Amino acid sequence: MQGAGSFIVEETITSVVVSCLEEDTVISPSLSHHTSVHGLTAQFSRYGLKAIYVAFIHIVLLGHVSSLLDDIRYENSELEESAGYYVSSSSMGNRFTGLDEMDEDAWTMVQKSGNQFIVNGQPFYVNGFNTYWLMVFAVDQSTRGKVSEVFQQASAVGLSVCRTWAFNDGQWRALQTSPSVYDEDVFKALDFVVSEAHKYKIRLILSLVNNWEAYGGKSQYVKWGKAAGLNLTSDDDFFSHPTLKSYYKAHVHTVLNRVNTITNITYKDDPTIFAWELMNEPRCESDPSGNKLQAWVEEMAFYVKSIDPKHLVEIGLEGFYGPSTPNKVQYNPNTYAQQVGTDFIRNHQVLGIDFASVHIYPDSWISQSISDAHVEFTKSWMQAHIDDAENFLSMPVVFSEFGVSTKDPGYNATYRDTLISTVYRTLLNSTKKGGSGGGSLLWQLFPEGTDYMDDGYAVVLSKSSSTSNIISLQSTRLKTFNSLCSWRCRWGCKRKHALENFHYHDEL
Repeated sequence: MQGAGSFIVEETITSVVVSCLEEDTVISPSLSHHTSVHGLTAQFSRYGLKAIYVAFIHIVLLGHVSSLLDDIRYENSELEESAGYYVSSSSMGNRFTGLDEMDEDAWTMVQKSGNQFIVNGQPFYVNGFNTYWLMVFAVDQSTRGKVSEVFQQASAVGLSVCRTWAFNDGQWRALQTSPSVYDEDVFKALDFVVSEAHKYKIRLILSLVNNWEAYGGKSQYVKWGKAAGLNLTSDDDFFSHPTLKSYYKAHVHTVLNRVNTITNITYKDDPTIFAWELMNEPRCESDPSGNKLQAWVEEMAFYVKSIDPKHLVEIGLEGFYGPSTPNKVQYNPNTYAQQVGTDFIRNHQVLGIDFASVHIYPDSWISQSISDAHVEFTKSWMQAHIDDAENFLSMPVVFSEFGVSTKDPGYNATYRDTLISTVYRTLLNSTKKGGSGGGSLLWQLFPEGTDYMDDGYAVVLSKSSSTSNIISLQSTRLKTFNSLCSWRCRWGCKRKHALENFHYHDEL
């Protein structure tokens, strides 16, 4: 059934076609697929070959967007009150089947152009997720299938990017058992993760070390240093001691130059990898000025780029404002946040850093008990960083961790859906304007049977239909934006024309 959505997309195509023409073109914008053969003949007679050219573009665009409408059309159902989104659950399971089928020639590196991600010169807005333990699960044949399972489920709802660990230092199933000494079986497990991600057309953000003790982290590097006879007094010596920095650089060198034993592609040449993350949630509390961490970011960003100039690089920050922007600290969740040695704007102005990262955890930063204040904080926190990414950094920003714990007092599924919807809506508002909101990564996606790994934030799609529907619709929206932009840009139109007229965004 053709409803308002079809009319609006037709209207959008008309504006796209018109904007593709030179300013002095007089072709009628009313030309549409409803025009009769007689009418077309008259148009052609009047305007000649230019009309033929425009009509051809119009027809091709109409067919392309009509197929997109088939993908995103859903039954006339009321939006869920708590979430504001709804997708017909009967169509969710196969909604993205075949949508991302691309030949190998199209599987190219993600790049950055201004404040946008691009692939093959076309916009690439991200709807993604975190599953940090993939490498460890892939080591054991009895759990390896869970890696495939989570990628399959993520792909089914259109998730396109996964953030995971490319480290496990000195722990159980360690990748790096001691400085520059690796367990080949674990490395082969990481090879499998990369290969399997490619199979499901999911790109990876690979984090290279942890700030926290889980999976080793900077404290393990300090332990290794002490075992080597170094006089170290703080875990933050990781950021400044030459030997510890050399340990980290050696790990970076090894991972980036790894040749995948399954695909035979060197990691630094593999388009499956979206970006390298220097560290998960770096903090240097011993130096609130931020100078020590700033120097480390400068050195390591340069080092990563010296080995791999093709891939994007990000820091892994939580997004706290620091001493360089005292007028911004009002957006921090608490006063302690400006004392942890990070500085959102200053850190991201480092040469070699391609996009900004921000995390969103009001239940950890403000209060554990669920409240409406958490939603309001999320809105202001996101908007401040989107604005700063546009006005000061000229780069995309990815909200690379966000979620809510089932262990929080007052938790319920409705609230989780509300929080996720708030993140998605804020990003869509940026997307519609061509802003710096590059995407988000839900913390975290789990398949069934992995409850023992759950930190409270796990989302099991098969057990969370409302959340799954919200995620699926966000994926559809972003894919639609990407596709409209790609067709428009292919014909040389200005970005703003299509998106400003893309009212279907508001209907959704």
